[in-house]
Order: sequence, then C-alpha cells, then structure tokens
Amino acid sequence: MKTFRLPDLGEGLAEAEIIAWHVDEGDSVETDQVLLTVETAKALVEVPAPYQGRILHRYGKVGDILHIGVKLVDIEPSTAASSDAGTVVGQVSQHTATVNVEAEQPIGLAVTHSELVDNVVAMPSARRLARKLGIDLHRTPGSGPNGTVLDSDVYNQCQHQLPGTEVLKGARRSMAKAMAESHHHVASVTLTEEAILAEAHHHDITVAVIKAMVHACQTEPALNAWFDEETMTRCMHDNVSIGIAVDSEHGLYVPVIKSVDSMNDAAIRGWLRETVKGIRSRRLGHDQGQTATLTLSNFGAIAGLYATPVITPPQVAIIGIGRLHEQLALDEQRSLVTQHCLPISMTFDHRACTGGEAARFMRALTHYLQGE
Repeated sequence: MKTFRLPDLGEGLAEAEIIAWHVDEGDSVETDQVLLTVETAKALVEVPAPYQGRILHRYGKVGDILHIGVKLVDIEPSTAASSDAGTVVGQVSQHTATVNVEAEQPIGLAVTHSELVDNVVAMPSARRLARKLGIDLHRTPGSGPNGTVLDSDVYNQCQHQLPGTEVLKGARRSMAKAMAESHHHVASVTLTEEAILAEAHHHDITVAVIKAMVHACQTEPALNAWFDEETMTRCMHDNVSIGIAVDSEHGLYVPVIKSVDSMNDAAIRGWLRETVKGIRSRRLGHDQGQTATLTLSNFGAIAGLYATPVITPPQVAIIGIGRLHEQLALDEQRSLVTQHCLPISMTFDHRACTGGEAARFMRALTHYLQGE
C-alpha cells in the first residue's frame, strides 16, 4: 500500500478545498486518472493519480480544506504500476510539482512539537485553532504520527462548529486575504463622479464602461499600471486587461478579460456571457490568474450609488459603477429634461498615481460615457 498526499500546487498555493471526488474506495484507477477536483485561491485543479492501482481509502470530504502534504488516498499499486513516487499537477503551474508518497512525516512536524493535554495529543497551533473555531479536540481524529491532531484535522471538523460560525472557504477565503492585504499595504484614495449616460450606451452599459476604461487608460496610462512597494517600481502596461468582479453564491470571483483594448463590443459581450456562466457553474479556467491591469466592480447592478472599492495589488486602480438612475435637469433652453445618471467611484493608490493623473483618468472615462 502507498499513501498519496496532496502535492505542491505551485505559485505559493498552500491550501485547497475539496470540490468533488471522482473515485470511490475500491475503484481501480489508471496513471493520471483524475482522483478529485480541488479549488485553490486561483483556480479549480484536477489532481491525477500518480500510478495505476486500487483505491483502498479516501481522506477528506467535499468542503474540507486541505494543506500541502496531507493524505488524499491510500492506493494498492498494481504489479504494472510505475515505481515513480510522484505526480505532476500540470494545470496549475508550469513548474513540475512532485511529492514523495512514501513519506510518513507531515509537513511542519519537523520544526515544532505536539503536546499532550487532557489525554489529547495535538499540535499547539491546532489547539489554538480549535479554541477559535469552537471545535472539541476529543472528537477530532488525528492524522499525524501516533494520532496527533493537526490544523487540517481541526478544519475537517468544521461541520461540528458552534452554531452561527463557519470557516471561510474557496472564493470567500481568498477575498478575505486579498482585502486584508490591500488594507495594510495600499494608500487608497477614492474619487467619485457622475456621468450623464449617452443614449448609444443604454443597450449594454457594462460593455460601454469597459470600453470607457480602455479609452481612459489610453488617455491617462498612469492608472493602467502595477506598483511594487518593495522596490518602489511602477510598471506601465501597453495593453489593457480588466478584472471583472462577478458575484456568485460561492463568493466573489474576478476573472480577467485580457487585452480588451483589441476586442470589439460583440467579443466583449460574448466573453462576459460565457465567463459568468462558467463561474456560476464552478467551471473556472486555470488561466484566470492575477493578470489584470485594473479592475471593474459593477455593484450598482444589485444596489448602491457610490462606494469605496478596494484595490487588489499590484494594481493601482479599481473602478466601481453604481446604480443607473434618472434625474431632472435644465437643458440649454431652461426646460426640464430627464437624464440617465451613472455614478462612478474610483479608488487609486496614491503612492503610484498623483491626484491629477487620477482626475484626468476620471474625466476621460466620464466623457466617453457621455458621448463627448
């Protein structure tokens, strides 16, 4: 029997959530056959079998959060199975990721010690985590050496948490980490404006806003950039790639429409339709990474006029679009007319952009939407 553990998924990804199992205990599997699908902070990833054999035992249930090195399955190799004790998860990283399936020492145990309290052997970090989450360690099976309870074991007991508590997973967990990082590392300033939407843009406001963002980036490129605070370096981009915030029952996703400056209206609309459909069915492309040069949040499609959108580093700007509404105004003949107003909120990183650059970007964005 060999134990296959969650391999290194690459790109600094240390944990993943089980989305679906594709094999059952007792099933025979071939080399590279998909065992399960997991969701990382960046994508859905299919984890393949490292060799041919029969599944003796599965570890973890759908919804469990796994850390690199935890057990996935026990496999009885067939006589024809390769002696290679590694596997490659090629859909996440271009780097070869291997793991020694014979190793019995979980990651992290070499540098810290477990402790025995109340007849429960558990890692100190697992005890702290259990107290925070309201988990009873006496009812928590340990997967470490001699039954030691690890952090991953505590997470696996989250269905037994105190009422009203839950561990954030998947997209919600990624969002929480990204928002905290932005809060601590970005000098945010929010600028607001209102555009009188031109009649030509009423039929597809989202596409019009995306085209307006492209126009604004070409007029004032300072906001189509990345900023590295360690080296104090600003990287200006020639192409425009926009992250589109998409709300779903699973949390917030931000897929990237790449090089949108080279696309026409029909291509943009087609991309939006297919991408939203894929997200809501949890079929994400593995190439949807942190490649956006700036982000769009169309929160007004649900509710709200103005907001303070949160930047995702290394980007230096995010555009928020509020709820389209009507208002009365006087025309040149002093007669009352009805106007369609689109509220715009833009947060920018004041370390990388001046107030003047941000204001010029906003002016270009507004003028495009107004048909000027």
